[in-house]
Amino acid sequence: MDDLLTALTLLALLLLLLGSGLWVAVSLVGVGYVGIAFFTSRPAGSILASTVWSGQAEWTLVALPLFIWMGEILFRSRLSGDLFSGLSPWLRRLPGRLLHTNVLGCGLFAAVSGSSAATCATIGKIAIPELQRRGYDQRMILGSIAGSGTLGLLIPPSIIMIVYGVAAEESIARLFVAGVLPGLLVMALFMGFIALWSLLHPGKVPPAEPPVPFRAKLRALGRLLPVVLLILLVIGTIYGGIASPTDAAAVGVAGALLLTRLAGDLTWASFRDGLLAAARTSCMIAFILAGAAYLTAAMGYTGIPRHLAIWIKEMQLSPYVLLAALTLFFILLGCFLDGISIVVLTTAVILPMVREAGIDSIWFGVYLVLVVEMAQITPPVGFNLFVLQGLTGQGLGTIARAAFPFFLLLVLAVCLLMLLPGIATWLPAEMASH
Repeated sequence: MDDLLTALTLLALLLLLLGSGLWVAVSLVGVGYVGIAFFTSRPAGSILASTVWSGQAEWTLVALPLFIWMGEILFRSRLSGDLFSGLSPWLRRLPGRLLHTNVLGCGLFAAVSGSSAATCATIGKIAIPELQRRGYDQRMILGSIAGSGTLGLLIPPSIIMIVYGVAAEESIARLFVAGVLPGLLVMALFMGFIALWSLLHPGKVPPAEPPVPFRAKLRALGRLLPVVLLILLVIGTIYGGIASPTDAAAVGVAGALLLTRLAGDLTWASFRDGLLAAARTSCMIAFILAGAAYLTAAMGYTGIPRHLAIWIKEMQLSPYVLLAALTLFFILLGCFLDGISIVVLTTAVILPMVREAGIDSIWFGVYLVLVVEMAQITPPVGFNLFVLQGLTGQGLGTIARAAFPFFLLLVLAVCLLMLLPGIATWLPAEMASH
């Protein structure tokens, strides 16, 4: 009973601090300090110093700013624009036509950025004016970009998977590999929905454009070659065991700089802006991780996670019931917190329960990222919704309604992942066997 009262007190304090508009990292540190100072006999200040240091002194975390920087470099180059022009000639005859470029473009850019917001902003900035000019349905344009932008969290190299891997002490390389097939599954669901929608609403899709000669298609495809080669270089070196994620991130930054230099887009201004933007984002994430590490230590000293795990075990919930309850919990959190905050805030408490239920932590990492993807398109704190609002000037409610079908498709993807766990575990198992 005492443990339940402690947990409820700390939860209420956390909600109060977050609701007051205080920074997430400061809120986490504050709750951790209260937890240790008032509910244990440990020295809260000494633990804060040692935990923040040990939580940041992780070689694995070096990959985080490098992958962010790689995405910022490409975001400021014409290579991101080449994604649209390279894909569009091949998609003009599919049901839904150029709307599919949003899904494929986001999937490709996600594989070199690792960020949902960057993916959404990059593809949105290119595709929205082009698709509006050609007469495509505004609601489907916004919804497909908002939904597809979430692929930046799932398709490796994913920033949020690095965060989860550090928090859960799991192999980031295996997590990256585990995200490949689920990422392709989500893309297939999105493209299937767009095709079905266009067949049901033929009047909302512009007439087919004149066919493009095959040679012209090949020339357009050549524009994708630099980005595809960079993806293969980064992911291939990780999958082949040639490089660690951190080494591959350094190679990716060097490759992105070289490509933008060859394309004539690398200037001192773009280099400086990309570096500063990457530094700001990395510092924000590092600050949140430091706060989360302290809160995790506080939870450990209070014994709350251990007692929650025992409680879950005694309830004898099936894994499916537990995951269904966690899905609702994460969707609720996603209405108020961004994805990284959700992961660092919940991993320490929830992972012991998950492991006690016999759920593989690599699989759970992919599941968690999929559920967190939903948070990117749920109001009032949906980052992708904010990005599109800034790009288009549309109301947040309008964009949220446009994104809702893609939210439901993410729920379907989670259900398929539960029914067919091999979608996430097969490739990591193959990687381990080789």
